[in-house]
Amino acid sequence: MARSGRRAAGERVAIALGSNLGDRAAHLSWALETLAGVVNGLRASPFIETSPVDVPDPQPDYLNAVAIGRTTLGAHALLDLLLALEAERGRTRTSWRAARTLDLDLVLYGQAIIQDVRLAVPHPRFLERPFVLGPLAQLAPRWREPRSGLTLAELWQSKRPAGQP
Repeated sequence: MARSGRRAAGERVAIALGSNLGDRAAHLSWALETLAGVVNGLRASPFIETSPVDVPDPQPDYLNAVAIGRTTLGAHALLDLLLALEAERGRTRTSWRAARTLDLDLVLYGQAIIQDVRLAVPHPRFLERPFVLGPLAQLAPRWREPRSGLTLAELWQSKRPAGQP
């Protein structure tokens, strides 16, 4: 049994979840339940409805959330799992801008900076997405973004849209 004050084993991770096809809430809930098996102490934000961003054609609104916890999986192994979960929920990758049943993005992996052909961590666009940065700042305000060294709360304060808490 872990003693109070000790960190859970594994690397701290942040994952963004989204869906704009089918039963969006069911897709996100299923993903969170499944991720809880490999992400210790999984905590998730409330679901937020948002308009699609950076898409060429009209699409249904998204339901988004973020989740944090710890995992013993390496970053690439976690990415493989996220992609497998998307496929299990029927996501087809015709374009990175296409509507999807389930979208799972690895946003942060501890303090790692990873840039290779398969994975970019921190996620390259998370700081420009209030529906990711805002909930992350609420879940883990003191977590430092590895490129800037600023906490998520500090980043949210500097970037949040007018009227957002």
